[in-house]
Amino acid sequence: MSIIEVKDGNPSTTPLKTRKTNSIQQIRYVCSIAAMHSASAIPGVIPIVHCGPGCADKQFMNVAFYNGFQGGGYGGGAVVPSTNSMENDVVFGGTDRLRELIEASLKILDADLFVVLTGCIADLVGDDVGAVVKEFQKRGIPIVYAETGGFKGNNFTGHELVTRAIIDQFVGDYDGPREQASVNVWSLLPFHNTFWRGDLTEIKRILEGIGLKVNILFGQESQGVAEWKDVPKAQFNLALSPWLGLQTAQHLEEKYGQPYLHVPVIPIGAMETSAFLRKVVQFSGLDATKAEAFIQKEEASYYYYLEGFADFYAEYWWGLPAKFAVIGDSAYNLALTKFLVNQLGIIPGKQIITENPPEEYRSGIREEYLKIADDVFTDVEFEEDSYIIHEKIRQTDFGHKPPIIFGTTWERDLVKELKGAIVEVGFPASYEVVISRSYIGYRGALTLLEKIYTTTVGASA
Repeated sequence: MSIIEVKDGNPSTTPLKTRKTNSIQQIRYVCSIAAMHSASAIPGVIPIVHCGPGCADKQFMNVAFYNGFQGGGYGGGAVVPSTNSMENDVVFGGTDRLRELIEASLKILDADLFVVLTGCIADLVGDDVGAVVKEFQKRGIPIVYAETGGFKGNNFTGHELVTRAIIDQFVGDYDGPREQASVNVWSLLPFHNTFWRGDLTEIKRILEGIGLKVNILFGQESQGVAEWKDVPKAQFNLALSPWLGLQTAQHLEEKYGQPYLHVPVIPIGAMETSAFLRKVVQFSGLDATKAEAFIQKEEASYYYYLEGFADFYAEYWWGLPAKFAVIGDSAYNLALTKFLVNQLGIIPGKQIITENPPEEYRSGIREEYLKIADDVFTDVEFEEDSYIIHEKIRQTDFGHKPPIIFGTTWERDLVKELKGAIVEVGFPASYEVVISRSYIGYRGALTLLEKIYTTTVGASA
């Protein structure tokens, strides 16, 4: 590993470890309070933020605007009420200001649930936000709170905090019967994952196809707070990601005695999706015959379209990239790597995970890269600093063909330097407009194929 240092006008190589800095260049996540997007991703839910001026706007512009231009939706974006804490709130506390804001929000905004999130100021000065929120809860107001100051972690951490707050403070206790063949899905991070809307729609579609009733919980396919109230009634929980949502599933097992299935690889393409669905069928005890009929129908459709694509692939193989790199959060990184290797035969060059997963999950994530295919394994690195990431990509041997890089807007100049092609697959994706696009499952994989090879052909023109 090295960095490029210029001496007397000429570049020279020095070890990366000699770079002394406490900063992270071109960050790929935001702070914990950005979990306001997790709240607003639930239909009928409006977040209220107790933080400094500009915090909520910065989270919106970063995560929901310059990331596929997704928009704010019913309860996000410019709708989010904020205390805009100032010096007076630091010195004397901001609980009165928060109480005033909640009262005003209740008069002006129509929501099925309000979620109060705290920023650094409130958490540092010790505002008793819980006490303020409990005043409204005692009045029967549907409202919860989560302490999401920036030092708690990034927006992945904030997402877990908000999810748990809704479960513990709003859903509450339950000791009634379970509904067989029903599932709660904990998967992609809303808004941060640029394609979350379309992806969750596809996840729900294929799970319903094998006979499940699906609480997808986020996005327009969710039934909102009514669906969250049904969380304890589900037969089981599905944690569909390398690590995000796993803490929630484990908490639900402890709280309600619900079993959970952890599937670390989000499925892309027929091979991985069919294997995923069969795993769910086996775990849940669904009718295997009915599920298999759905799988066969989906595979027939998938391979019909793939057959037409094969003509292009066979004739244009000489101009297609042979190696790839993936730079992004672990969910898409792992899913893309498996798809590209197993279904397209492209060779992994470099895999870099950027969301800073908790240490306790990293060994499990590494193990998944050691079994990408029967005869293919690769290493994965965890890195947050784009400066270091880009140096690692520059030093990767991609062979004699230009590579294809699955990354973010931060990689665009690097890809030009490498004379390769780029597909933006994660935050920030500011050269993509995303409405309902999906890259996973059966249907999403076909869209991904179109994107990959349209990009490749365009780059070589």
